[in-house]
Amino acid sequence: MCGIVGYIGSKDAKEVLLHGLEKLEYRGYDSAGIYVIREQNDGHLFKEKGRIAALRDKVDVSVEANAGIGHTRWATHGEPSVRNAHPHQSTSGRYTIVHNGVIENYQEVKDAYLEDVELVSETDTEIIVQLIAWFAENEGLDTLDAFKKTIVTLEGSYAIALIDKEDPDVVYAAKNKSPLLLGKGDGFNVICSDAMAMIKETNQFVELMDKEVAVVTKDSLSIENFSGDIIERNHYIAELDSNDLEKGTYPYYMLKEIDEQPAVMRKLVLKYQDEEGKLSIDPEIVNTMMDSDRIYIIAAGTSYHAGLVGKKLLEEMTNIPTEVHVSSEFGYHTPLLPEKPFFIFISQSGETADSRQVLVKMNELGHPSLTVTNVAGSTLSRESNFTLLLNAGPEIAVASTKAYTAQIAVLAILSEVVGMEKGLIDEPTMIHDLGIVANAMQTLVDEKDVIEELASEYLSITRNAFYIGRGMDYHVALEAALKLKEISYIQTEGFAAGELKHGTIALIEKGTPVIALVTEQAVAGHTRGNLQETRARGAHTMVISMDGLDRPGDHIVIPKVNPLLSALVSVIPTQLLSYYCSLHRGNDVDKPRNLAKSVTVE
Repeated sequence: MCGIVGYIGSKDAKEVLLHGLEKLEYRGYDSAGIYVIREQNDGHLFKEKGRIAALRDKVDVSVEANAGIGHTRWATHGEPSVRNAHPHQSTSGRYTIVHNGVIENYQEVKDAYLEDVELVSETDTEIIVQLIAWFAENEGLDTLDAFKKTIVTLEGSYAIALIDKEDPDVVYAAKNKSPLLLGKGDGFNVICSDAMAMIKETNQFVELMDKEVAVVTKDSLSIENFSGDIIERNHYIAELDSNDLEKGTYPYYMLKEIDEQPAVMRKLVLKYQDEEGKLSIDPEIVNTMMDSDRIYIIAAGTSYHAGLVGKKLLEEMTNIPTEVHVSSEFGYHTPLLPEKPFFIFISQSGETADSRQVLVKMNELGHPSLTVTNVAGSTLSRESNFTLLLNAGPEIAVASTKAYTAQIAVLAILSEVVGMEKGLIDEPTMIHDLGIVANAMQTLVDEKDVIEELASEYLSITRNAFYIGRGMDYHVALEAALKLKEISYIQTEGFAAGELKHGTIALIEKGTPVIALVTEQAVAGHTRGNLQETRARGAHTMVISMDGLDRPGDHIVIPKVNPLLSALVSVIPTQLLSYYCSLHRGNDVDKPRNLAKSVTVE
């Protein structure tokens, strides 16, 4: 969940690295650091706790350097501090590295090789750089061979960039499970965890695969495996608009991304239309799904909540039984699988380590898989059989908004196409329905003043809150609760409304906010009855209802849409409630404490 950048060329390496780290700050912001070098044995290390802005203040602007590596950290081993911040150096100062991931056998490595080495940090990363130095000093290996022997010794996940101060014209890199890209330029080359970090410098990138090593100079990129075999791999063009990475006139990315959701719906409809104006999905995906006897959706966090909605869409339109599982649980507690399962992995970044662990296992078993992701060329996309892209544009805020709705929309499109192919749907309506959804979303994002007032009234000082609903509304309640707790730090839970009376209602006190979602006709009266039960115990209640099911006094009435797509619309006011609650509490909306955007460790 950390971010890596590297540069070697003729520009001021300090500024290239700092700018790149700013673009990767969504991956971690406990601490940050850079190491830059110009000439042999003339390296400079700068580290600071906190945000990149704090690191900028610490960097000596007079230092000249044309090569370097940088890192922004989300703590795994050791508390956020300067001594635990990357880059880390060997005791001699010769070797400097940055590292993403978790080394599972770091204690064994320490005991076997480094008992006499005095470590200065609490990190597993320092073990790596000290081991490189140990192999170089005790076995007489050159830097590349010492690096390769070290990573062969390691167990776990890693993306590593290494500089040897005795040879400042080379940056080394390696990866296993954690993402790392090599960027190609004219007279320079770069390394990064995500293309957006270096899109200002180049749009040409080469993917580094698991258990490969790269040797990078300003004029060349060389990739080899552990046996020394050279790997030839073509570059790809990253289709990122640098303007999409900026907030523009918005105070926070989250608000910008909420506002972009109507446009994302319209873009998806266009992306998945054929020349005849009909929705179209790769026939191989459709046929493989039709041949399956059960679908398994594997995801985490917000993507898991999108999967719950996706289950309803798939079962209703394709008549294929569908299960939704938390990826971190499924990998180690895999249920009994049928003869022909089909796996759908949902991930905004396509790098979610828990989901990848499941994918690796399913690949070994030979089961077909589809990744639904926002990032082309991501690990989950590369390693699954098929990919459907969200086309939502970069999502920078840690709390996901437009990726969630894009995931549901893509699953809706997929469901209708498969349903049509199976002869279960007489007349396709999804293009029309998603157009109505886009208009409904626009109506709601234009009601910010009303929603901000409600956030102030209901959520400005509370310590606890509840979202309740039934069916699709329950799935949205889970996502709404996650958004509020992520960025406002209010203890918030989403509950199936009918379950309140089975224990949870004991938590209702005078003034406790309880927000009900009412968009499903069959259970609308039941949900309102459950809400009344909380009101009788002193709860401060709010209702978000759909036009046609609304009653006088409801606080937010969302436009009517296809009931199967209600989650796309009802979630919008909950996103805005979370945003304004966090804003009023003085929090950093885009970078909530203890969280990072891309979860690349299990």
